[in-house]
Amino acid sequence: MHTTLIDAETLAAILDGCVIVDCRHDLFDEAAGPRGYAEGHIPRAWFMHQDTDLAGPKNGRNGRHPLPDRETMRRRLEAIGLTDDRQLVVYDAQGGMFAVRLWWLARWLGHRAVAVLDGGLPAWTKAGFPVTREAPKAPAAPGRLSERPSLAPSVDSAQVLANLGTRERLLVDARAPERYRGETEPLDPVAGHVPGAINRPFQQNLRPDGRYKPAEVLRQEFEALLAGRSPDRVMHQCGSGVTACHNILAMELAGLGGSMLYPGSWSEWCADPARPVATGAEP
Repeated sequence: MHTTLIDAETLAAILDGCVIVDCRHDLFDEAAGPRGYAEGHIPRAWFMHQDTDLAGPKNGRNGRHPLPDRETMRRRLEAIGLTDDRQLVVYDAQGGMFAVRLWWLARWLGHRAVAVLDGGLPAWTKAGFPVTREAPKAPAAPGRLSERPSLAPSVDSAQVLANLGTRERLLVDARAPERYRGETEPLDPVAGHVPGAINRPFQQNLRPDGRYKPAEVLRQEFEALLAGRSPDRVMHQCGSGVTACHNILAMELAGLGGSMLYPGSWSEWCADPARPVATGAEP
């Protein structure tokens, strides 16, 4: 069972026994993922879209990628053949920044056997493995995912707001430094960050080739960031609850499991003008 990362060679060896999902996406071009999938994808891979398949309806107050309904998400995964004992592998072409969303969602449903393809599609093709334009055939019968306890803890905006006073938990923002500091905001109507949050851009988890850094390196980096805090005292956010999962996976890989996602993230937080906003670098 693979629960964090899987490399291209290992995936190729067990390909027929896995359910594979292509999660490629572009925040500025919603058609980029489907277009890339149509041009070529890993054999047997299905496609799931960040804005629809992996998110729930937006109401203007719950962020750009609100969590989907649990039962709806479970049925979507069953429809492509996922079962309790089957390995789920997810990938993109951007260092895992989008695939981590489905990694987290599967764990949210209690499915432990889910892993991100380390290095994504570029690592797959660099290793000499083929791509195809053919979509997989629908399974003869849907899979069955039992209702199980979640493996992915989360917090809501009320808990984040309460933490402003207590500072019992550390809030880690995965966005680019200039967005965190409020110098630019290309996606949301308000620039800045949640007061007290510290910045750990998700790109810092990666090597130059788009693969994750070794577990021991990530552990050193996150232990320095946490400064003695227990992982279960850490909350993660980003712009809309997607790339924050990258930091959660990095901590899991480093042996620092149990941190929490704030799914609504900045896009939900800044939708309410009553919530405080900070700019600049935290002291």
